[in-house]
Amino acid sequence: MRAVFGLVLIIGVALAGGAVYLAQDYISKTQAQLEKEKRAAQDALANVKTITTIDVLVSNRALKYGERLTEEDIRVVQWPEDAIPEGTFLGLAELFPEDKKGDRFVLRAMEKDEALMEVKVTKPGESAGLTSRIEKGKRAFAISVDVASGVSGFLRPGDNVDVYWTGSVSGAIAGNSGEITRLIQTNIELIAVDQKAGSDLTGATIARTVTVAATPEQIAALAQAQNTGRLSLALVGVQDETVASAVEVDQRKLLGIKEAAPAPVQVQEEVCTVNTRRGAEIVKTVIPCTN
Repeated sequence: MRAVFGLVLIIGVALAGGAVYLAQDYISKTQAQLEKEKRAAQDALANVKTITTIDVLVSNRALKYGERLTEEDIRVVQWPEDAIPEGTFLGLAELFPEDKKGDRFVLRAMEKDEALMEVKVTKPGESAGLTSRIEKGKRAFAISVDVASGVSGFLRPGDNVDVYWTGSVSGAIAGNSGEITRLIQTNIELIAVDQKAGSDLTGATIARTVTVAATPEQIAALAQAQNTGRLSLALVGVQDETVASAVEVDQRKLLGIKEAAPAPVQVQEEVCTVNTRRGAEIVKTVIPCTN
């Protein structure tokens, strides 16, 4: 009986020792894993870059072209300092300076929370008229259009178009007759459609005129073309960076008709003769031509 009791005691002690060993091993591994995660978290925090922000004015609601800008239309948000667009307003004193009187107006449609920039609003006291949309060195010129020549009413201010002229060149170019179509101007910017200069038009608008911004030389070419033929506009894609080359199509090129080569002119061989009178008879004698 004592032997059995001793054996049970020995087995119990062995099991308890094994359990203690396993528990210590588990605890040590857990502590090592926690320590590793702690060091990783500390390293991650050490590598985090502190982002410096600065106050920036943004629109408090959607703004349309021509609207008067007020303090209720804007609010201040924190913006990363190294990501602020050039020309952004950083404070109310900068947007509404006390030494300059007059209202500011919206020049470009803006969505809510969009940063206010100098190019998007007028100067204090300046109107949002068409003159504010014309770049230095350019002029505004109106072109008459219809549903066909105006790209079915899908033109918007800010779009770029190619201008094609169709007209007759009879008498103007030797050897040509009938009408031709020629690309006369490329990438001309539209600044207004009818009397609307804002870019927030919705749907198709069948315009009667479009206004473009062009150099004086380009305007002279457009005026001459409009008075001597018909103008058609082709809308240029936003991401299209290709430069259109000279394009000209007449009826022969359109139908694939090649001009027949002129028939060769047969040159008659020159014959030189000399007349000799023999009594009442005149005799012709062939002699070599000296010229």
